[in-house]
Amino acid sequence: MKIETSVLDKQGDFVDGLAQSDFHVLDGGVERPVAFFAPVNAPAQILVLLETSPAVYLIHNQHLAAAYALAEGLAADDEVALVTYDQSPKAVLPFTSDKSAFLTALDKAEYTIGMGDLNFYDSASAVLDWIASVPGKKALVLITTGLDSSSPARWDALVQKVRRADVVIFSVELGGPLRAEQDASKKPKQKKSASARSNGSTETSAEAKSTDPFAVADQALRNLAAMTGGGAYFPESEQDFLPIYREIASALRHQYVLGIAPAHDNQFHTLAVEVLGSSSQPSPAQTKHPKYRVFARAGYLAPGP
Repeated sequence: MKIETSVLDKQGDFVDGLAQSDFHVLDGGVERPVAFFAPVNAPAQILVLLETSPAVYLIHNQHLAAAYALAEGLAADDEVALVTYDQSPKAVLPFTSDKSAFLTALDKAEYTIGMGDLNFYDSASAVLDWIASVPGKKALVLITTGLDSSSPARWDALVQKVRRADVVIFSVELGGPLRAEQDASKKPKQKKSASARSNGSTETSAEAKSTDPFAVADQALRNLAAMTGGGAYFPESEQDFLPIYREIASALRHQYVLGIAPAHDNQFHTLAVEVLGSSSQPSPAQTKHPKYRVFARAGYLAPGP
């Protein structure tokens, strides 16, 4: 079981130079030895899943102009691939280290015009299958409204797959203006943060106790990030995209990969990753003033015996 892990210091800067012996992994509270370790400078494979629905076509220029920040922020030997989706996923560009080819493919993405189902959950599930055999560090970057027209059962199926996958998920939510129009006729809400990374727990349902499809989408994207130790970003204006893409690229460049032997009991196991402090004692993310903040997946679904 591979665990992509980012470590930040008190100032919010990524911590490089840690060794395998600096990490402790707790599986359900029980320490498991780190059997595999890839340092920060190991190359990564990043698959970008882009929504191409009619609604996104109307607003796609918001984020495409800033997408170069994601590509330019990656290391030279990192590889990136592009898949688009509306009713189903479509492979557009296989993994390549040619970042200009990625930007060209992104710019030429074909958007759907007209009505149709939007199958975000099944599309994300499909690409997780596609990259399951990819070795080393890997990430899934979702550029999406998060909206889905399928049944809640499809969300439950995606959650089960995410819990088995050794991939970190980052999402950039599209549709800020659409949400603003909807909120304008409602009671004013507290302003939502443009970005969020989570190393805590997550709800298991995308429903978020709401019938508002945008609220459901927001919660789904937060959950996917929290389950995998990634990040969910909610830009409210065109100016938000550039720093968001830069932050994702920086996070991808500063990931360690830890490997443990998983349990084989078909059960969900909580995970906690700790980093040794200067006193050679673990410095967990849950302490009030930790030396480090550690971002890693919340748990995994163990295979059968």
